[in-house]
Amino acid sequence: MKTHESEENYLETILILSLSGKPIRSIDIVNELEYTKPSVSVAMKNLRTEGHIVTDAGGYITLTESGRKIAQKIYDRHILISDWLISMGVDRETAVNDACRMEHDMSEQSFTAIKKYIDALSNSKA
Repeated sequence: MKTHESEENYLETILILSLSGKPIRSIDIVNELEYTKPSVSVAMKNLRTEGHIVTDAGGYITLTESGRKIAQKIYDRHILISDWLISMGVDRETAVNDACRMEHDMSEQSFTAIKKYIDALSNSKA
């Protein structure tokens, strides 16, 4: 199933917020992304419809297996790409912003090749 960049961003944000161990509500996503409440509400409805999240009676949001899989893939890409750019001398803010754009459009083949290259470099330094 192909997801859109905005869906991936929402799912990644939910994953990141969940790392704190605190329950997540739509307002947390509004505050994190600085989007409007109506925009987040529509996005959460779409993610529920697609089966990527569930919302309980208290309004708490949880990723489903499919949502977690997509979010983890994007988050892993984000971390690897931003760390890689920083290691090459790109300032942190630029690296993180560039990683946000690159993580969505890069093919699996290119990402795997970059990961393999970075892993080989890391292993050769050890």
